Amino acid sequence: MPNPPLTRNPKRRLRRALARLFRAGLVTAAFAAASLGPTGHTADPPATVAAEFSGERAFEHLRKQCQFGPRPPGSEAHAQCLDYLEKTCRDLGLKVTRQTFDAYMPMFGKTMRLTNLIAVTQPDNPRRIMLSAHWDTRPVADQETDPARASMPILGANDGASGVAVLLELARVFRDTPPPVGLVFAFFDGEDAGGLRGGEFCVGSAYLARHLAPEWKFEKGINLDMVGDADLSLPIESHSWQKARPLVIDVWRIGYTLYPSTFISAPGRPIFDDHYAFLERGIPYIDIIDFEYPHWHTLEDTEDKCSPESLEKVGRVVARFVQSQK
Repeated sequence: MPNPPLTRNPKRRLRRALARLFRAGLVTAAFAAASLGPTGHTADPPATVAAEFSGERAFEHLRKQCQFGPRPPGSEAHAQCLDYLEKTCRDLGLKVTRQTFDAYMPMFGKTMRLTNLIAVTQPDNPRRIMLSAHWDTRPVADQETDPARASMPILGANDGASGVAVLLELARVFRDTPPPVGLVFAFFDGEDAGGLRGGEFCVGSAYLARHLAPEWKFEKGINLDMVGDADLSLPIESHSWQKARPLVIDVWRIGYTLYPSTFISAPGRPIFDDHYAFLERGIPYIDIIDFEYPHWHTLEDTEDKCSPESLEKVGRVVARFVQSQK
């Protein structure tokens, strides 16, 4: 890999990341994002579609996932959540496919059956954008200091459920107001069992990147991860900036215009996440992620730490971006 896998660690403060990126010459991203104006890559998008995105509706999807309990692969809650996601997508009129595959996962000491769920709108549209999130949750709370608590699975309200919740509400919005492009909603499995006993992160997205069916092929993508934090802060993820800069500019131009205190015009650190396998294949793909979530991989990652307002901000920015495509 040109950039080694880096696991998320929100306990590293942003100022340390900024210092490293400044030395690497990447701090220019801050100026680029802050100065975006009418000459940006994306035309001014209509506000009406974004206004249809409901943070409250999205939060209900977050709450429903949490009601199943922790959702690591192999659990009953995992199976129940998959059924819920599939039914919701089918009810919204999407063409849905379960991409099932086997992967050895050292955390469990065995080969596990994993499932990516892919839901497509406008299947005959030759132009497509992928919107993605992971739907599995961490099998252990490895950031807990108490060993007894550290062996327990996390609920994953933010780390897992939040991105999925935004995707499901976006699917509803674009059912009622179809965008100019087709959409591929990808719900990745096996993202969060990595880093344990040598296991890999982002198993599902890596598998999908290697096994893209023709009807799923897309021009560009946006991954959503930990976007529900009530105190939401979204600097620019560094791999996204390095490898998909025009796409970052298009999205952050909208985000910074609508929510300048949330879509931060400053670079963040590099994150190995579900966008990375596609960047390696030359496909523009960016990660929208809150680096500074204090409850990451702990038992405190619960729905009371998240807010409908945060989901709505991200959803409305992505909705305006998608609707602006020509």
